[in-house]
Amino acid sequence: MAYPTGHLVVIEPLRRRHCAECRRGPLPLHILEFNAPRCLDCADLGHLVLLPRGDTALTRRAREGSSLWAVVVRFHRRRKRYERQGLLVEEQALARAESACLADADARERRRARDAARRAAEDTRFTAAFAAAVHDLFPGCPPERARTVAAHTSVRGSGRVGRSAAGRALDEGAVTAAVRASVRHEDTPYDGLLMAGVPRQEARARVAGTIEAVLEGWRAVPQA
Repeated sequence: MAYPTGHLVVIEPLRRRHCAECRRGPLPLHILEFNAPRCLDCADLGHLVLLPRGDTALTRRAREGSSLWAVVVRFHRRRKRYERQGLLVEEQALARAESACLADADARERRRARDAARRAAEDTRFTAAFAAAVHDLFPGCPPERARTVAAHTSVRGSGRVGRSAAGRALDEGAVTAAVRASVRHEDTPYDGLLMAGVPRQEARARVAGTIEAVLEGWRAVPQA
């Protein structure tokens, strides 16, 4: 299996390996030279320190500040590929990178707070727009119910229909699907049927008439 090329690659082995040059082992990390494992000392990388993956800013700064660095990979058996575990970098470069990250930690925290506030404002506007779309399609739907449907389906990262491309575009089909799902769970015995062991498709078929009746009633403009 191939692993990243274009730079030095150090392997975190899954099996016990010994250095082909000095015979030390088992090796926690090794580099392949002519298809034979070499320990980091024999490969002239023993002075480098491991920076685990996870902190993007620290990794970038340490890599840029290190005159010699290597990618650490480990083979994932199920995915059948090598995956990055971190970097080996010069200790002084890592220390400088850590100092730089500490120096601008406040600025990055303020940026994260601004981004969170921006996303929250966007979500509030989108939820309101989705609720308005529900009202346009189903004017008989109680306003509080329309807001509840919109709030539920538009949760960021939820994978629900409101966060799909069609949902974000307030497509009629997506809005209707969100309302139908709400009615299925809130106004029919569907959840109880599932808990009783009824297969999902059969449970849906049993409550389909009730759902359509509720939706048809909500499509009607309420009388003043």
